Amino acid sequence: MRAEMQPSGLKGLWKNKKVFFISMFASFGGLLYGYQQGVLGQAVVMYAFQKDFPKIHDSAAALGWLTSVLQLGGWVGSLSAGIFGEVFSRKHTMFAGSLWVVLGSFLAAGAHSTAYLYAGRLFTGLGVGTLSAIGPLYNAELSPPEMRGFLIALQQLTTTIGIMLAYWIAYGSNYIGGTGEGQSDWAWRVPMLVQGIPAVILCVGLFFMPFSPRLLVNKGKNEEALKTLSYLRNLPEDHYLVQVEFLEIKSDYEFEKAIFDKRFPQLSKSTGDSVWRREFAQYSNVFRTKDSFKRVAIASLVMFFQQWTGIDSIIYYASIIFQSLGLTSSTTSLLATGVIGVINVATTIPAICYIDRVGRKPLMIAGSIGMACCELIIGVIVATCGHDWTTHVAAGWTAVVFVWLYIINFAYSWGPGSWILIAEIFPISIRAKGTSIGASANWMNNFIIAFVVPPMLSGIGWGTYVFFAVWSALGGVFIFFCVPETKGKTLEEMDQVFGSHSSQEDMEEFAKVQERVGLTALIQGRHAPDESELDKEGDVKVEHVLDA
Repeated sequence: MRAEMQPSGLKGLWKNKKVFFISMFASFGGLLYGYQQGVLGQAVVMYAFQKDFPKIHDSAAALGWLTSVLQLGGWVGSLSAGIFGEVFSRKHTMFAGSLWVVLGSFLAAGAHSTAYLYAGRLFTGLGVGTLSAIGPLYNAELSPPEMRGFLIALQQLTTTIGIMLAYWIAYGSNYIGGTGEGQSDWAWRVPMLVQGIPAVILCVGLFFMPFSPRLLVNKGKNEEALKTLSYLRNLPEDHYLVQVEFLEIKSDYEFEKAIFDKRFPQLSKSTGDSVWRREFAQYSNVFRTKDSFKRVAIASLVMFFQQWTGIDSIIYYASIIFQSLGLTSSTTSLLATGVIGVINVATTIPAICYIDRVGRKPLMIAGSIGMACCELIIGVIVATCGHDWTTHVAAGWTAVVFVWLYIINFAYSWGPGSWILIAEIFPISIRAKGTSIGASANWMNNFIIAFVVPPMLSGIGWGTYVFFAVWSALGGVFIFFCVPETKGKTLEEMDQVFGSHSSQEDMEEFAKVQERVGLTALIQGRHAPDESELDKEGDVKVEHVLDA
């Protein structure tokens, strides 16, 4: 009902600027994630960095490890975020993640040995991984359904902005002391230092952010949840839309809790009143039912295919890749990489504005086709002309252009689409855990990509692009056959999309819960006015039906 009565996209944004600004601020985690993706690849081609860390410059394996240790930390951070997000709240978990980023960023910026550089990257990964898992979840739980895709996609937009900032800050700092032998080590330290600034801002800003209303219901704080929903929707607490959304959240939580206690009585009993034991036990709930396992599998596979499109091989090693395509000057390769950042942001902005209208599946399938074609063409160009770029300058620039086109195809499709899907497909009982597992799948595959790409580029050359082209195509096939369309659905209606509550027993239990919390009475009009009382804006007066 809310999706029909409230505008979506930019119109919805204009109606609810409060949620937009809260979500934009929460998406600072995406900014940090993107900056981390772009900054190291820029630093390693600088003369000063190569002079300070010659072992990393001379070894593809060492470079792979330095890049991938961030992803290893991100995997741990994203996986643990599911439990911490439930025990300590989404907001406090984001605060802890921000502190890790501050520590890691400044440690890396001041590094005079590889040990400190590795440690800084690892700590930063812990923080960014935590933020990557909890940020989209927080945005999803604050968003009305008609704006949810747009607001979750802000995470991807801020990620692309972070990548762009890393590219252009490094391009500018490359001139500190000159680009040759006289280059100052501040050329690479400044970009490392800058990455801690957004984390400090996020730490401070989180004190002013609201708690997730869905988490408050989960904690039994119904009054506070209702007040938060009223605040977020700019409507009074007794407004029909606020009451329906609140009771939908409450009934979904009560249902999931009742089903868990009913299906796994021994497991439920063994956890007792310990919140930690119950949260760990809920992870087993993720894999104990076919419906939950299906959603976790889809989230994990979406992130698997997102990474194996090869996107982060481009983001991390763009400058190195451009040098391998004939742009031998570090300054020229940095400039070409900066163009990637601009294209990425420029393409993501319209994508997040229209993804709730067009849908997730069409965009992601089209993106897979586009990426596969671009990567295949690059592979052919490298195979035929890569032996001598000096005599094939035009071919080299053609390959560069197709790298840019590849970025366009990713930015409007898998970029925002994958993060939206993993944040919206889970029921409330496993939402934090499911989202963290999906995000951790992204980080683990990210770790593998970051580690293997340097040896692949030096070993099989053009075969690297063909390899990723095949995976890009397979990703489109997976989306077409295995992933349902989720646009315009509330988080509570997502069960219908996945065919959940299908058994008669579940339907009866769910109906009882809806009746008990007052949702059935409200929808049937027992506590709501006639339809004729609805005005054009949907403003109505209803009785307060909170079942405290």
